[in-house]
Amino acid sequence: MFNELALFFQQNPWFLFLATGLLGLVVGSFLNVVVYRLPKMMARQERYDCQTLLNDEPLAPLPPFNLSVPPSHCPHCRHPISAWENIPIFSYLIQKGRCRHCQHKISARYPLVELCAAILALMVTWQLGFVASLLPSLLLTWTLLALSLIDFDEQLLPDDITLPLLWLGLLLNIFHVYTDLTSAVIGAIAGYLSLWTVYQLFKLITGKEGMGYGDFKLFAALGAWLGWQALPMILLLSSLVGTVLGVALIVFRGHDKNIPIPFGPYLACAGWLALLWGEQWLHYSQYLTL
Repeated sequence: MFNELALFFQQNPWFLFLATGLLGLVVGSFLNVVVYRLPKMMARQERYDCQTLLNDEPLAPLPPFNLSVPPSHCPHCRHPISAWENIPIFSYLIQKGRCRHCQHKISARYPLVELCAAILALMVTWQLGFVASLLPSLLLTWTLLALSLIDFDEQLLPDDITLPLLWLGLLLNIFHVYTDLTSAVIGAIAGYLSLWTVYQLFKLITGKEGMGYGDFKLFAALGAWLGWQALPMILLLSSLVGTVLGVALIVFRGHDKNIPIPFGPYLACAGWLALLWGEQWLHYSQYLTL
């Protein structure tokens, strides 16, 4: 079956790009929900748990609030969003970026995230083609995008995403999808311990926390997916990107240097680059050392 599909997509590559592009738009729409709701779900549950511990009498259960309940609606007029109003990008353009009911402006971020998810999917498809690792690579790409947006907004990398991502990387590499299982296990351990060590040393020297535990877990997850061999390259790329953009934010946008800049998006970006071009870079670096 796989060989037949591979032959079909080889003969009709436009169909593969069309399928992954459309899938990227749909997933991007879902990512908007995840990015908006998941941090609120976590904060809401944390407050409820704290109140439960402080009260002698049991509290009433919280009303449902998750990724599907309540249904999507305009945050200003509470107008329910119908299926045709939720078509990625198309609905935003037809409605001219405004709620159909109250005419309040809709953030352009929603279609931009959908478009970004589709473009990244097309880039992954272009680089890999129809191979066994295409679907998990798309899943990793979209997950890294969601984590980047959440960390940028909330300075939070949720365990609900990073830990399943780590276990999935190990599971895939039982079947040598990206690397051998030994390299994946060592990558997960080394990824976590390396940033944990940097964190402890920085805290010991400065008395400040330079990063969060979510960064350790994300780096461990990338190690589980790509193996320990990719970790130095990911760390170098993320540090370079973080330094350049951090300085640019301070110089050109007046960002307060005392306000921490989340490291997760840079780590995610570097991990995605390593996913697509890591083998070529490693090969080239070995060639330079000869």
